[in-house]
Amino acid sequence: MAKKEATIEDRLKALYDLQVIDSTIDKIRTVRGELPLEVQDLEDEVEGLSLRLDKLTSEIEDLSTEISNKKNGITDANNLIKKYEEQQNKVRNNREFDAITKEIEFQNLEIQLAEKRIKEGEFLLTSKNEKLAEAKEYLDGRKVDLANKQKELEEITSETSSEEEKLVKKSEKAAKIIDDRLLTAYNRTRGNARNGLAVVTVQRDSCGGCFNKIPPQRQMDIKNHKKVLVCEHCGRILVDSAFDPNYLEPTEEEKKPKRRTTRKKKAETAK
Repeated sequence: MAKKEATIEDRLKALYDLQVIDSTIDKIRTVRGELPLEVQDLEDEVEGLSLRLDKLTSEIEDLSTEISNKKNGITDANNLIKKYEEQQNKVRNNREFDAITKEIEFQNLEIQLAEKRIKEGEFLLTSKNEKLAEAKEYLDGRKVDLANKQKELEEITSETSSEEEKLVKKSEKAAKIIDDRLLTAYNRTRGNARNGLAVVTVQRDSCGGCFNKIPPQRQMDIKNHKKVLVCEHCGRILVDSAFDPNYLEPTEEEKKPKRRTTRKKKAETAK
């Protein structure tokens, strides 16, 4: 209901107020700068390093278990060899003796293979333990960096969050006076502008956004507040400089066009 009752002047004033509020919010967020992104990147990196550390730890545990199993296998093979050697003393024919001899040879081969696997496993285990130690050290360093960045962000946020919250509420209140179509145009222009300015005042006969000259008749239309006008060059919404309490009208002297000094006059002045 409020949107329908608002005059063009009310809407333009609300647009300008909205721009001032949003620009102030932009400044607050600029103070925080890239800190939130840096914190997010560090959090992602720490999470990735932690997963890598867990994977390395799991691989070391599996490798240790495998080496232990191989050592147990060697013990079992030696026990079998002793058993087969005792059986050899009790054989009744050459066929049984040869069969047991083959079993003993097989167990000896199993021992040799297990010893080889143990040697390889221990070498790999040493390498993985070194990588684990390096990964832990690096992760601890990144955790310290993250804690420092989080503290820095927290300090800046605590200083500005209250003010930003109030400004966001003011921004929402100012937006209620503006019709949806105009608000959409404001947000689109603001998103495309590098400095976030979608609404600018006319300053010294020029657009306050791109600084291109505005024809006198168009300036009169802007001052009359009868319709919403945009800059023909940059597309920003133009409002009367009277909306800006800090704007100072140029003096009569400043309004006078500057006369060009000819080379002849310059030479005479120099003499």
